[in-house]
Amino acid sequence: MTNVVDKSSEAAAVVPLRPFQPETPRSFARAISKNIVASLARVAAVSLVALALPAYLTHHLPVTTYSAWILILQLAAYVSYLDLGVQTGVSKFVAEYEAKGDNPGAGRHASAGFALMVLAGALGLLLTLILAWQVPRLFAAMPADLYHGVRVSLLLVGSSLSFGLVCAVYSAIFLGLQRYWIPMTISVVNRASFAASVLAVVALHGNLVVMGIAVALVNVLTGLLQVFAWHEKASHILVSLRLVNFGVLKSMARYCSLQSIWIFGMLCVTGLDVTIVGHYDYAQTAYYSIATMPTGFMLLIIAAMVNPLMPAASAMSTHRSPAQMGELLARTTRYTTVILLLSGLPLIVCGVPLLRLWVGPDYAVHTIRYLQILVLANVIRNLCAPFATMVVATGKQGPATIAAVAEAVVNLGSSLYLASRLGAMGVALGTLLGSLVSVALHFAISMHYSRDLLAISRSRLFLQGMLQPAAMAIPALVLLPWWRPSSGAALNPAMTLAWGVSTLTLAWLAGFNGKERGDLMQVVRNPASVLAGS
Repeated sequence: MTNVVDKSSEAAAVVPLRPFQPETPRSFARAISKNIVASLARVAAVSLVALALPAYLTHHLPVTTYSAWILILQLAAYVSYLDLGVQTGVSKFVAEYEAKGDNPGAGRHASAGFALMVLAGALGLLLTLILAWQVPRLFAAMPADLYHGVRVSLLLVGSSLSFGLVCAVYSAIFLGLQRYWIPMTISVVNRASFAASVLAVVALHGNLVVMGIAVALVNVLTGLLQVFAWHEKASHILVSLRLVNFGVLKSMARYCSLQSIWIFGMLCVTGLDVTIVGHYDYAQTAYYSIATMPTGFMLLIIAAMVNPLMPAASAMSTHRSPAQMGELLARTTRYTTVILLLSGLPLIVCGVPLLRLWVGPDYAVHTIRYLQILVLANVIRNLCAPFATMVVATGKQGPATIAAVAEAVVNLGSSLYLASRLGAMGVALGTLLGSLVSVALHFAISMHYSRDLLAISRSRLFLQGMLQPAAMAIPALVLLPWWRPSSGAALNPAMTLAWGVSTLTLAWLAGFNGKERGDLMQVVRNPASVLAGS
């Protein structure tokens, strides 16, 4: 890896600047559409893995062992939070400098990100060691015979993710270049290999340690694949510790310092819930973890929609007016609301039969109450995802950080307090409370101080971007007595069909205007046009 970087760095001084050519609205829309298609393709592949793996493991592992495996993955994933916004920073600055034709400038920022990631990887190793040491203290109710396997597997998976942090810089370069297909393909390969290796180990009756070895190997190979892809396809953006400039490093660190607050907020909101359940209510860990997976699917869909906005909005802000940026925000918020409800309402209304098909009746009975609350919470909190993405992309996230911090504090504080009294249900309710606080503060504070960047009325954004498309939830509210777990009633096939048709009809009419409906029909008739850029 070092040899590749050193050879590339020799050409840093002779890369020519190309003249800046602003994108036309059509080329901008074409680029972002292709990136969204790439992201959605990744969501489809990852979702297949997310459906297949738990369905198999819940039927072939004891509940206590499956709970232990989930906690291994949860603890190891904390290493990923040490990214602290470096990937976002690299993609942002690469996008901006590439738009100006300044490849050396992009390389200096990518190299600064690489230096920060090396430090993050070292911290990840230290964190993994501490967590492995503290496993018995964290999960006192876990069967003692599982402690050794959990510790060894955690060390393996956490170390491999620490290595992956460093390699992730290379994928961030592709995101900045708005070439989403390459990192998305690598991500799909990673998830497919992860699922295949775990399924094979369990089928051969391997233990937690062997499962950890398999996952660690997949993570290391994926990291090396990112480096290889950069070398073959994007090595004109140089990455080397020798290119690190203190001024650039300071600028990158300053940007990431605000990003790190957001990431810490995400840790409190979505990263600690299963661990808290494992500490206070270990018996419910497996069931609660199943409830988080469909909500994770929702987050993947929203990420696929809004993540391409990050580099695109960063480049777009250099030559678009605040009014134009505000129009983009309104349109994207409306689309996001439609996608949130289309993915979330089926999980709320038809959660019990879907869970029965997926993980069996025992898991369905214990999981549904957590699932419905978590889905509602994630629908609410992600209504402002486009706004948050755009302010982060343009480096104006300071005021919006208030909402992120408040949500983190409310979510974590209420989850800990309620978990000590209500167990796993308290953690779910804490997530819901945090989501309400987040949206309220974004509208009350964050959007007020972002008007110089996103010139749009808050009332218009709420009414047209959120409330109008939310009309598609009316049929679900009408059928509330039939899908509440405590009601004892159940939707029959005719009612389910009527609900589905009416919901889709309202989504079509309330979520899109006439021109947008025409454009979508064109895409349906000729989907290849998006990929071809025609």
